[in-house]
Amino acid sequence: MTIITVTAPAGRLSLTQRRRLAESLTDAVLEPEIGQHVAAARMGFQVHFHDLAADCMAIGGQLLSDQHSPRDIITVRIAVMNAAWPAEVRAEVIRNVLARLAEACGMQTPAPTWWVNLEVIDEGSWGSRGGVLSILQLLESGVFTPERIKAIRGAIQPSA
Repeated sequence: MTIITVTAPAGRLSLTQRRRLAESLTDAVLEPEIGQHVAAARMGFQVHFHDLAADCMAIGGQLLSDQHSPRDIITVRIAVMNAAWPAEVRAEVIRNVLARLAEACGMQTPAPTWWVNLEVIDEGSWGSRGGVLSILQLLESGVFTPERIKAIRGAIQPSA
């Protein structure tokens, strides 16, 4: 259902921070997506960590390896299935992710060079279980709240 990809300079995130983020980033998206915290829903979430060498990342047109004081760059890409994603729910997810990232990194506030992108994958464009998967197929799984089910059904029109 959801893939969260964290890209950072190699060595930026320790193993302890990755462990913490694997759980906390899942929770940061899970509750707004399904409407509640349900342990069974966690299996539908993946967190991937990508480390890049300083000569493979740039900010301001300059490689991190060429900067005297490299900036703290982290990007988070969240890919979610098409569902009910109004602006306020997207904003909640983005704020949640930035807050969890700051907590894991021992910072009071997220760095201004940390960016989060939430991408909604169009209906019919998500493959799993040997075929194309629809959010509508998952609504009867027992993890979504009735409010989220109603919102998702209202936002997604099944193809005829």
